[in-house]
Amino acid sequence: MATTMMNVNAVLVAITLALLTCSPRCIYSDDQRLMVNMTLVRNASALGAFCLDGSLPAYHLHRGFGGGARNWLLQFEGGGWCNSIKSCLDRANTRRGSTRYMSKWEVFSGILSNNASLNPDFYNWNRVKLRYCDGASFAGDAVYKNGTSLLYFRGQKIWEAIILDLLPKGLGQARKALLSGSSAGGLSSFLHCNNFTKYLPSTASVKCLSDAGFFLDERDISSNHTMRSFVKDVVSLHGLEKNLDENCTASSLNFPELCFFPQYALKFITPPFFILNSAYDVYQFHHILVPPSADPQGHWNRCKLNPAACNPQQLNTLQEFRRDMIVAMGLSYKYSRRGGFFINSCFGHGQSESQDSWFAADSPRVHNRTIAEAVGDWYFSRRATKEIDCPYPCETTCINLIPSTQALLQDLRSY
Repeated sequence: MATTMMNVNAVLVAITLALLTCSPRCIYSDDQRLMVNMTLVRNASALGAFCLDGSLPAYHLHRGFGGGARNWLLQFEGGGWCNSIKSCLDRANTRRGSTRYMSKWEVFSGILSNNASLNPDFYNWNRVKLRYCDGASFAGDAVYKNGTSLLYFRGQKIWEAIILDLLPKGLGQARKALLSGSSAGGLSSFLHCNNFTKYLPSTASVKCLSDAGFFLDERDISSNHTMRSFVKDVVSLHGLEKNLDENCTASSLNFPELCFFPQYALKFITPPFFILNSAYDVYQFHHILVPPSADPQGHWNRCKLNPAACNPQQLNTLQEFRRDMIVAMGLSYKYSRRGGFFINSCFGHGQSESQDSWFAADSPRVHNRTIAEAVGDWYFSRRATKEIDCPYPCETTCINLIPSTQALLQDLRSY
């Protein structure tokens, strides 16, 4: 009995020591998920950096250790955009437009995990999640007020304020850095990749990654430019044009808003860039290719919920969309020695922060490589990474070809 009690006490002491040595800003839940606390950028107001509703911007930082103590991974949070005063006012009263409504603790998984068996190349880096609350991929710079309503379109200032807050915390001495993001955050990686290098030492290895951020300038099934029109409204409302790449806008004088689309901005990005995307990205499928306005009778509803229910004509349209995405990346980028891409055929949206899709026993694979392996091989120049999956329905490694109806509707409501 005494021996048993001694063993129990030893275990309790070990647990206590483990908790004491954990960063005060992190906690592990029962299922061993890493939870990281929010950091508000207290001096953001001096820069005019506010969320849509005027609240302070924020990020979550989990410190690196060992060989990764001077390496940094910054992950932009995603969450769509707002393109009108009404939609932005609505957004300002949610977690997409205010840190007041955000969860104060975030799960760090996938590319943000601190577990070497789950994130072999970046687990011990300083990992930062930039919270998204401006509605324009961290790129706008304007203010709206009409006497009763006030909206801050300050995404560019938020980006700058967070970076300036991180520089004295070690980012300014980074040896390696990866700017990443998912969905609208993946688009942010395209928009800020060049600028990111200006804050870091000239000796640092700086690269960028976009997950589900390669939004296409594509006509919908009614031959309308629905997404182009939407983007034009976003750029105009948020005062975003001045923050787009100058070389790109100079080459698109008549339509500078096109530089919001990665396919036009990509060739002007100088750091090495990696594109992670599904060729059948469900957000683009449902909002760019087949938006509700283009299918008022709902002929595509069953196909949207289950690709096996698509008729031959619908499948052909999807295959044409896949082809256009690959072509839009450009032959010059395809054969670039420094760039990389992983284009699989899973019907999903965002794969870097989900552990199941990032790196697990049953993760999606292209040519027998997981996403984590492909990104790591590219970043560390171990092996060229330019993987394009075969067209649907040949893919057999996708965890879910398409989300469940309930999960899909919940995801779409967040945009």
